[in-house]
Amino acid sequence: MAITAQDVNKLRAMTGAGMMDCKKALTEANGDFEQAKDILRKQGQKIADKRSDNATSEGVVLASVSEDGTTGKLVALACETEPVAKVADFKALAQLVIGSAVKTNAGTKEDLLAATQEDGRSLQEHITDLMGKIGEKIDVVAYETLTAEKVASYIHSDNKKGVLVGLKNTNGTDVAGVGRDVAMQIVAMRPVAVDKDGVDSATVEREIEIGKEQARAEGKPEAMLEKIAQGKLNKFYKENTLLNQEFVKDSSVTIAQLLDKTSKGMTVTDFKRVAIGA
Repeated sequence: MAITAQDVNKLRAMTGAGMMDCKKALTEANGDFEQAKDILRKQGQKIADKRSDNATSEGVVLASVSEDGTTGKLVALACETEPVAKVADFKALAQLVIGSAVKTNAGTKEDLLAATQEDGRSLQEHITDLMGKIGEKIDVVAYETLTAEKVASYIHSDNKKGVLVGLKNTNGTDVAGVGRDVAMQIVAMRPVAVDKDGVDSATVEREIEIGKEQARAEGKPEAMLEKIAQGKLNKFYKENTLLNQEFVKDSSVTIAQLLDKTSKGMTVTDFKRVAIGA
């Protein structure tokens, strides 16, 4: 049957796919709109399969904190190129992802992708459909949830890095300002843990061995290697654990001191940091 421009525009309005893709799908489906929509969806899956190994170094990170400030969600939706990250459809998909995370309270990324949307399709199907329309890989590369007495969030100016930070012993203090400062610290300084107790044993052992090898290379006596390595480990803790780091805005205080000055006993319980392309 003849495919008219009106038919093509109708399918385009229904799917958001390009005009040529709509015309090809309608032609293949002999004018059957439902079959044509299925063809377009399969096209998205083909692109997903073909580009599955492609790097996704662009995209957007979004955060949402509950009204009572006790739960935060953080998602990173990535794509291959910067122009795609700026198109309206990609931005709308990112909002769908964070909205679905909040609505379903999904426990894992897999649960989030499987979550049914208002049209009855899964979130993953929506992502695959947009891949068919845009022609490049799109993926939820990170999904984090954090619950605490108070949760603060921060999205960096490039929209590709984000943090959730959990605080306790806030004593009713408005933590918006200090929470943002601590979250910005995490983005900038990339701590490996809240404090030294949170550093995994493998990292500790590696740092001790590195310290010993460095001291040995400097000709230090074997009997002193352990003490020297412990000193280097303490320096590692100071530079790489959040509460022990110097505050980037004021190096005269550590993050632990900053929090305690804001509200006596306030501290960080946990944090989540995600980044696209870094």
